[in-house]
Amino acid sequence: MPQRPQRRSFSWRQRRSFQLWFFRVLGGIYLRPSRLKALLTEWLRRTFHFALFRKFISNASGMQNPNRGFLFLIAGLLFSFITFAQTANSDADRLIHEALQPSPLETNLHHLTDEIGGRIPGTPAMQHAVQWGVQVFNAAGADSVHTEGFSIPQSWAEGATEMIATAFYEVGEAKVGGLLPIVIRVHAVSIAWAPSLAPTKHIPIVDVGEGTDADFKKAGDISGKLVLAHSVVLKTWDDLFAEYTKAPPIIDLAVKGKATAIAFIATREHDILYRHTNSGAGEIDRLPMVLVAREDGERIARLLASRHPVWADLSIPNQIGGPVKTANVIAEIRGSEKPDEFAILGAHLDSWELGTGALDNGCNAALVVDALRAIKASGLKPRRTIRFVLFSGEEEGLLGSRAYAFNHRSELDRAAGVVIYDSGTGKTTGFSVGGRKDVLPTAQSLIAPLQQFGVTQLLTTMEWGTDHFDFMLEGVPTFVAEQDEANYLENYHAVSDTYDKVDFPQLKKHVAEAAVLSFGLANLPDKIGPRLTHDQIDQTIRETHSDDLLKAFGLWDDWSSRKRGRQK
Repeated sequence: MPQRPQRRSFSWRQRRSFQLWFFRVLGGIYLRPSRLKALLTEWLRRTFHFALFRKFISNASGMQNPNRGFLFLIAGLLFSFITFAQTANSDADRLIHEALQPSPLETNLHHLTDEIGGRIPGTPAMQHAVQWGVQVFNAAGADSVHTEGFSIPQSWAEGATEMIATAFYEVGEAKVGGLLPIVIRVHAVSIAWAPSLAPTKHIPIVDVGEGTDADFKKAGDISGKLVLAHSVVLKTWDDLFAEYTKAPPIIDLAVKGKATAIAFIATREHDILYRHTNSGAGEIDRLPMVLVAREDGERIARLLASRHPVWADLSIPNQIGGPVKTANVIAEIRGSEKPDEFAILGAHLDSWELGTGALDNGCNAALVVDALRAIKASGLKPRRTIRFVLFSGEEEGLLGSRAYAFNHRSELDRAAGVVIYDSGTGKTTGFSVGGRKDVLPTAQSLIAPLQQFGVTQLLTTMEWGTDHFDFMLEGVPTFVAEQDEANYLENYHAVSDTYDKVDFPQLKKHVAEAAVLSFGLANLPDKIGPRLTHDQIDQTIRETHSDDLLKAFGLWDDWSSRKRGRQK
């Protein structure tokens, strides 16, 4: 009977060598896979003093040692991980290379913005934009392209909004010559999806300050008057979201006080006008509203503060109609192994029409198309299908993505993730992951190749305001690009949002980022994370204090009543 091999115990030095090596590997996740493989080989050679691969296939008695078997199991698992990581890194390199190549990106965006222009659902321009999406997706090499229609409750278009403010002053201390008129031809535009106002003369203007309860009480009787609401100059993302959250309470108080209309002072200087809406689902709002140029609004406020009564002649001839149809545009690269599972890369195609919607969000619609082109040009085939979606109706309340998430609810268990770009061409610093801590380790490995572009952060925030939102409420992992402000805020929704504001070298980097992340999500052996249940989503909302955000935007009741989001 053969003698049982003597059990070999590891020396302190060998155990310490393994510990040091193991933690070097754990700490070296962001090293290139070739370096990780070298570390593994180095430790195995030092520990066993023989050629690595010969021993892997040996029947020597040492292979039966429990300690050694355990270590070889770890080694095998790590080699599998490193092999996968090396393949993923190679894929990322190929995708980045193709994304940075010359492409029709600039030509596509020129056609969308300079030629088609601003794109409000229900208009001929939006119809042409949908046709543009189909054409450029096909030209980029999509396996399939189709559109999916949905309805918006009412159509809206601005007429020739006109506002003239009038006050009077006296000349000189002797007050000879009587009262002289002050006439201000106010630069103004209607708030989108606000009702029309027939030409009305001599409406008293009353200043309601920041629009708080106290400000309205101080203003006194506002019945039949035009209320003037102040703002701060827009400088940060927080300022922008505050502009949206402050408006609904002001509207509530103005409606309660039976005001004729509201004039919001613009947050941008230099007479820059822009388009906002306070409607959340494509419905016509409760009160006529205008946005007035900052310089004009503050002049009126100063006159009122110096006890000069000011009146307005105001006309808001908005054109309002019944339900209007529009469409999302969807292209696909079919998955090679799990075609029924899918990742989504998306951006919204629609825009406001004062400018041409270049930064918000034409550049990112063109990015989605170019990412498809880059993936096809690389020759790589993802395990899962990648859907490239250009959403419509985003500006009116995320209507296109909401319709898509609702209509595809039955297949969202198979969704591997949703990636959204919607902040112009400021440098990407990372991604918000919708409160999903469970996806962080894998997501960190997916964005590791993007460190060269400065993409390093993963934020566990739950955000509102772009097309990931309804997927997030359905429990699907979401990734929203976090970007520097750059020139986005000053041009947001504005007359100045035009093609010349786009930073194309930076946009090409974003194409690379989007291609790498969406392909990575589609190509993982297993999905990055499960679809959460309603209760799990609700818990995440509360843990991230996002219930306050949903309440501020009037969305909490829809969520808590299950009118919106995951049902079970």
